[in-house]
Amino acid sequence: MAGFHTKTFLNYDDYMTPRSGWKNIKDYIPKDKVLWEPFYGDGKSGDYLRELGFNVIHKKEDFFNNNKGDIVVSNPPFSCKKQVIERLVELDKPFIIIMPQNTINNNYIRELIPDIQIIIPRRRIQFIKNGEDGHPKKCNFDCFYYCYKIGLEKDILFLC
Repeated sequence: MAGFHTKTFLNYDDYMTPRSGWKNIKDYIPKDKVLWEPFYGDGKSGDYLRELGFNVIHKKEDFFNNNKGDIVVSNPPFSCKKQVIERLVELDKPFIIIMPQNTINNNYIRELIPDIQIIIPRRRIQFIKNGEDGHPKKCNFDCFYYCYKIGLEKDILFLC
């Protein structure tokens, strides 16, 4: 998961999304929109999304003080997911973000975004620890893609 450069993060906040994490959902991301990937991390997330054919804004800037693009596509720091959700609601733009599966159990997500949609990957996303060898680490928990204003055909989609 990627962090932003103006905050101090715990060790589990700097795990990056592998290319496969974005490739899994490329068909659900609108091609005609400018994507904003606001959590820079190692910078590769924006590169991966560009390689998949998207127009992406991906810079080392503070998410909480900016508002760019048409849609947010990101893997935000898990340690501040409530604050990220609150900011996304404030921005009121479509988003697809990766968060732990158990996030759906938190009251704040149901209160802030009652019409959330979810994409469930076939396998666990194997994140890459920032600053290490670039090889995925064994992830011991599941993550979902949480979507808002994306217009999925169903509220819960299971990837094949």
